[in-house]
Amino acid sequence: MKYFYLILATLVVISCQKTEEKDYVSFSGTITNQNSDSLKIYNKDYSKIIKVAPDGSFKDTMHLQPGIYRLYDGGEYASLFLKNGYDLIMSLDTELFDESIKFEGIGAEQSNFIAEKSLVNEKLFDINVEELDSASLQQKFAEIEAQMNDFIASKTGLDTMLSNQAKREIADQIKGGSNYYGAMIALREKLPKGVKSPVFEGYENHKGGTTNFSDLAGKYMYVDVWATWCGPCKAEIPFLKEVEAEYHDKNIHFVSISIDKAEDHQKWVDMVNDKELGGIQLFADNDWNSKFVTDYYIKGIPRFLLIDPQGNVVSPDAPRPSDPKLKDLLNELL
Repeated sequence: MKYFYLILATLVVISCQKTEEKDYVSFSGTITNQNSDSLKIYNKDYSKIIKVAPDGSFKDTMHLQPGIYRLYDGGEYASLFLKNGYDLIMSLDTELFDESIKFEGIGAEQSNFIAEKSLVNEKLFDINVEELDSASLQQKFAEIEAQMNDFIASKTGLDTMLSNQAKREIADQIKGGSNYYGAMIALREKLPKGVKSPVFEGYENHKGGTTNFSDLAGKYMYVDVWATWCGPCKAEIPFLKEVEAEYHDKNIHFVSISIDKAEDHQKWVDMVNDKELGGIQLFADNDWNSKFVTDYYIKGIPRFLLIDPQGNVVSPDAPRPSDPKLKDLLNELL
């Protein structure tokens, strides 16, 4: 009989062990070509720094609320779904960040879904607008929306929080893509090369007074539409300075128009001074809603414009200063 009770007790212990669930996430893995000695895992309510060893390995635990979190490795970002009880093992090569990130272990299917969805979306939204007009663009995005829904529906075992959010995001992604590519088509259709450029009047000049579009007639204008808060805009500054220096004695004005909000006016003044920005530095009269900005269908910045000495459009979406094509274009014109 005592053997019977011993077996029964053993089964009870095993049963208890199987039903016990961790109240934390175990997160480990290996990073190849690491960008820093740490990872940051965070959302609006949570943040944790995880140390990464010199060989790229890391291991830690987190007690958190279920949801989507951001991972930052010091160079790029990724999203992952975390929930207490998960035991995730991540592998990543930062030289192929989005393509290489993979997860194994308990809960891995959730974060692998996010990584795969990112690649699918990138492919779907890689659109050649040269082949489309406004009507065919709408049809294209209807097809993309159907494909995105089909992709989500094809995945089984997803946490409902994750799948529901993925479905909700579709409308915003379609709207954003439609606006972005729609603006590009509008540029091609409504501002082709040779038409009169939209104009501005009374923009504050950093050096004092105001400047009108007409004040700059007689020379080419390379216009940089930017803002102090825009990271990609600031990344172009060293390249813009280089181009300005190379063409300073040519028949061209380099004009930078800030679309910062009025309350950030002093930030603009300070940044122009601190970074010693050259050219003609102007402050738009109504940020994104300035007529010059809306007439050029500017939905994202930086945007660069090229205008001829007669005030006609050369390009409503000119190459950035960091693009070698800009110098090729300027050499043809100047």
